[in-house]
Amino acid sequence: MDILVCMKQVPATGEVKIDEATGLLKRDSAAAKVNPYDLYALELALSLKEKLGGTVSVISMGPQSAGSALREAMEIGADRGFLLCDRRFAGADVLATSRTLAAGIKKAGSYDLILCGKQTTDGDTAQVGPEIAEMLGIPHACYVQRLSVEENGITVKINLGIEEITQKIPLPCLLTVEKDINTPRLPSYRRGLAIKEEELTVYSLDDFENQDERFYGLSGSPTQVERIFPPDKNTRKQIFKGTAEESASRMYSILSDEKYL
Repeated sequence: MDILVCMKQVPATGEVKIDEATGLLKRDSAAAKVNPYDLYALELALSLKEKLGGTVSVISMGPQSAGSALREAMEIGADRGFLLCDRRFAGADVLATSRTLAAGIKKAGSYDLILCGKQTTDGDTAQVGPEIAEMLGIPHACYVQRLSVEENGITVKINLGIEEITQKIPLPCLLTVEKDINTPRLPSYRRGLAIKEEELTVYSLDDFENQDERFYGLSGSPTQVERIFPPDKNTRKQIFKGTAEESASRMYSILSDEKYL
């Protein structure tokens, strides 16, 4: 089974800088890490490879620095890494991001199974995985917490919050996985040494079948940020002493004076 895992590099801290002119995050200005949810998808891919054979590839869209996330995935056990890197991809919303990843996946080859984490910690939309599947024209399921591979497809258990459902999906397909599906393994120092000289495959817009810049990056994003700003830090505090009734009365008076009530 040939499996592809979509991964993203996200800020490792809340202290990120914002480009005031464009309203976009300056991703190069903050420490970065692999999106935690993607590690569960990678672990699932590696465990399936160990049981069924095949290959595990990883793909990401981002600047050159995002290559470190792919190399970390390869140190954990992935066989190949594909980086979609082009300034024309910058500023993409979920639609343009999905379109770019779908185009990169088509360029990278054909896969039996595509895996994604259920969401990213910087956007939290949980939309990119399903949109990739729609653009590739393959079935998909989200919030998968268990699965079994069968001869003619995959049976998945899906967590919908208020209930669980079981669904059978034919291959090829795309799944987004929950974090309780497994425990991710750590990178291997020995494997890191073994793959030290291996190069990532880098694609730009010029490598895609559709090279119309209007479909990618900021130009291809129907939703755009009108204004974004870091919240003001406020360390003011008041400590109330007295009975619960006295504290509640003082709190009510303060909220009324500040026009919150």
